[in-house]
Amino acid sequence: MQKSTLFLWIAAAIILILVLALVVGYRIKGQVLDGDGMVNRYAQITQDEAKRMMQEEDCVIVDVRRTDEYAAGHIPGAICIPNETIGEEPPAQLPDKRQTILVYCRSGNRSKQAAQKLFDMGYTGIFEFGGILDWTGETVTGTQP
Repeated sequence: MQKSTLFLWIAAAIILILVLALVVGYRIKGQVLDGDGMVNRYAQITQDEAKRMMQEEDCVIVDVRRTDEYAAGHIPGAICIPNETIGEEPPAQLPDKRQTILVYCRSGNRSKQAAQKLFDMGYTGIFEFGGILDWTGETVTGTQP
């Protein structure tokens, strides 16, 4: 093989690796990296992805609706931490900032706000998946997770 042909194959392989790194490597444990490699927010996922994570991973499901909304129907195993109670201090129910946390609300608005607040506090495994209005999985009622 000629040196120029070998060079082209190597260059093509490097470009392919870089493209794959951009596509796959930008999403790390619930964080999205910007072009400078800086983490700038939590990850949004589909409800199907959330269901898969609930089945396959050790994660905490957080319902950020009011307690009365939570009691009327929530995802089994979810804990209630109302969005309006999330301030500058990490919630006591979430002691591990590196754990995987799945966040939802009624329609997706409060969950985005809560996910960003948790991310800003230093939580690194935040996944927001919208609202229970679109949830096709099981729900339970009551105040206990």
